Amino acid sequence: QVHLVESGGGLVQAGGSLRLSCAASGSIVSINLMGWYRQAPGKQRELVATITSSDSTNYADSVKGRFTISRDNAKNTVYLQMNTLKPEEAAVYYCNAMRLGAGSVQFWGQGTQVTVSS
Repeated sequence: QVHLVESGGGLVQAGGSLRLSCAASGSIVSINLMGWYRQAPGKQRELVATITSSDSTNYADSVKGRFTISRDNAKNTVYLQMNTLKPEEAAVYYCNAMRLGAGSVQFWGQGTQVTVSS
C-alpha cells in the first residue's frame, strides 16, 4: 500500500506560479511511475505530467514549457512547479503512483485545489 499526501494548492492570479508537493509513504520501492493529474468541475480527470523512477518525464502538450515535474528521492516527494497559470487550469490536482507490469496497481492522493483568478 502507498499513501500519498498532496499540498501546495491555493489561490493564484492568472500568470502566477504554484508548487505542488506529493509526499509518498508505504511500499514505495516498487513504484515505477508517479504523476500529477487534474480534474476540473464537469470534466474528466486528465494527465498533467509523469516522472519515472529513472527521472524520465512526460507532459501534457498544454503544460509543456510552463510546468516542471521533479522528485526528491531522499524525501519521497514529487513536485509540480506550475508557472504562468491560466484560469482554465483551475482544478483539483491529484498525485498518482503506479506500479507497472503484471498485477499493476495505482494509488491516488486526496487532491489539492488550485484556483486561478482572472
